[in-house]
Amino acid sequence: MAVTGIILVLFLVAHMLGNLKVFAGASSFDHYAHWLREIGKPLLPGVWFLWIMRAALLVSVVAHIWAATTLALRARAARPVQYAHRKKIQGSYAARTMRWGGVIILLFVIYHLLDLTTGTLNPVGDPSRPYANVVADFAPSRWYVTLFYTLAVVSVGFHLRHGVFSALRSLGQQTPQGERRAKNVALAVAVLLCAGYLVVPFAVLTGLVS
Repeated sequence: MAVTGIILVLFLVAHMLGNLKVFAGASSFDHYAHWLREIGKPLLPGVWFLWIMRAALLVSVVAHIWAATTLALRARAARPVQYAHRKKIQGSYAARTMRWGGVIILLFVIYHLLDLTTGTLNPVGDPSRPYANVVADFAPSRWYVTLFYTLAVVSVGFHLRHGVFSALRSLGQQTPQGERRAKNVALAVAVLLCAGYLVVPFAVLTGLVS
């Protein structure tokens, strides 16, 4: 659970940094998007690197979901008989909504792929014009897309805050000092990633990027 989560977080960081190139202009962003398809050449033909990366991410996602399901089943099996009276457990909102947050994120990923990867749901949907796809996607007239994107990113933020904290604890940060450090790191990662992902759609929505 922790290891696959870290792999996915590293991907989120790399993907966010790539998204921010939209502020460098259409030419720079389009060049970056096309460059992704050429990584590994001439050692790897065509877009093999992208497909290898996608396969690795898919394996990580499936393994992450499997680990979450396994942990949930183990927790249920550990107490097959429900408590007659169960006190409310203190915990963060992120921790209490971890599973539902994961479902929301999964649904968003499916939509996101159909929107900006395959172009099926994008107004432009031209793979040769990635900058135009992004601008058309978050245009003011499509404010509902930006709203949905925002809700999904916030869900990712809650998921990351609890997930990164749990991963750090699983990997050894279990002293009082380590726990405080893990909480601070988890909050910083969640806030920075959310800000990095949300700045692009809101820049398009407000006309800063057009």
